[in-house]
Amino acid sequence: MARALRDAGMEVVYTGLHQTPEQIVEAAIQEDADAVGLSVLSGAHMTLFAKVAALLEGRDAKDIVVFGGGIIPEADIAELEKLGVAKVFTPGATTTEIVEWVRTHVTPS
Repeated sequence: MARALRDAGMEVVYTGLHQTPEQIVEAAIQEDADAVGLSVLSGAHMTLFAKVAALLEGRDAKDIVVFGGGIIPEADIAELEKLGVAKVFTPGATTTEIVEWVRTHVTPS
């Protein structure tokens, strides 16, 4: 996904696998990010997405858009949106669809 966003002309800071929510938020703030994209395949999406959103809010960085995807049950998507996740992509979403969503919903600072 990082490559597709870069190929579309966006600046991407890829922090790698197995980052804690604290590490992700710190990197987003240090890099003055406009968005944070998360990929969660472990089943811990409710915990991880919620923690990132809460940490951003706690750091007065709620303007950073949180989106992501993974193997996420449909029933959890509405709850994630209530927690502040702007968009959840499920398996089958194309890179083109995700790039277009980012272009439309993330305003560069």
